Amino acid sequence: MSGIYLHIPFCKQACHYCDFHFSTSLKKKDELVQAIALELELRKDEINIPIETIYFGGGTPSLLSIDELRFLIDAIYKNFTVIKNPEVTIEANPDDLIAAQNVTLSAPNGNRDEIQTTTLFEQYRSIGINRLSIGIQSFFEDDLVMMNRAHNSKEAENCLSEATRYFDNITIDLIYGVPNMSNEKWTANIEKALSFGIKHISSYALTVEPKTALASFIAKGKIDAPKDAVAHEHFQILVNTLEKNGFVHYELSNLGKPNYFSKHNTSYWLGKPYLGVGPSAHSFNGTQRSWNVANNTKYINSIEKNTLPIERETLSIDDRYNEYVMTGLRTIYGVSLNKVSNDFGTLYEIHIKKMAQKHIDQGLLMITSETGQDSTVQIQKLFTTARGKFLCDGIASDLFMV
Repeated sequence: MSGIYLHIPFCKQACHYCDFHFSTSLKKKDELVQAIALELELRKDEINIPIETIYFGGGTPSLLSIDELRFLIDAIYKNFTVIKNPEVTIEANPDDLIAAQNVTLSAPNGNRDEIQTTTLFEQYRSIGINRLSIGIQSFFEDDLVMMNRAHNSKEAENCLSEATRYFDNITIDLIYGVPNMSNEKWTANIEKALSFGIKHISSYALTVEPKTALASFIAKGKIDAPKDAVAHEHFQILVNTLEKNGFVHYELSNLGKPNYFSKHNTSYWLGKPYLGVGPSAHSFNGTQRSWNVANNTKYINSIEKNTLPIERETLSIDDRYNEYVMTGLRTIYGVSLNKVSNDFGTLYEIHIKKMAQKHIDQGLLMITSETGQDSTVQIQKLFTTARGKFLCDGIASDLFMV
């Protein structure tokens, strides 16, 4: 199975911490939607296996109208084989969902008696969207102001109150390690999310990216720099609290209840092929990565000429091994030493065992062994321990082949 990611590069305003590709001008929105549909057609032969997940990311995909979203979903079904009941996710901001709660549908014949009013959530469901990813980030006003989020704390709560009436499969984003955020305040954020019955949370440490407003404010002393020790404490509170509430910590930044894991993102971590369309979107076919130009005008002009604005990179065996180690250690799926040996060679298995030993001795990694399906082969897997999880990216780099 495979997935399709659509990058919608528009936002109402720039969050102070964000370094993703986006534009706050919507002038080219119509042209860009048409270009994404054309890119899907131009690349229809790149994926010859069924599509099981569709993901609208960004940017802020909730800035698209229902008709625009339907148009892009139809373009996918027209050009690809899609499984029955695929996971279809849209990233959305609370203010967009609240502002457009009621959508008026005019009757085709113009008869005012047949005009209907429906909620945006019902409209999403009617075009096949069955999973919401809502960018809450924090339920506290001062945090939202510091981040320059477009919504306020009341909109965050009102949005979830309404969204949970129509959707069961909802994930929210929360940011920890925010300057001056106490453990008590972070715990309150988590408990507020749980009070709405949310079954999946993606949570990230506040990171200072170069050339962002946040980096500038810190450099000028207007905001304190995030502290690793605080982020670590918040991470442990997050994991402990959610696991006590039935969540599974299935990826470093993602916790979900059983049957509510992100199928789309899990496909990335398991190394499945996927197609990314839209400006700056990335794709992977198993051996090669590609990415579109991160410029809306250049993207549109190129696509309109039936030319893909893509750069491609063929991954070396070292690259593929390193990526497998990185993603495996971040997830509950671990790193199969048998797969390392079979896919990359005995030298890689010897290397990873040697480099992992010091982390095993420190209680940061562990090796498990289980019997394979044919009852004769022992499957060995390398995992991060609870202590090692927060440090897994650094640990993985120690195991890389360079």
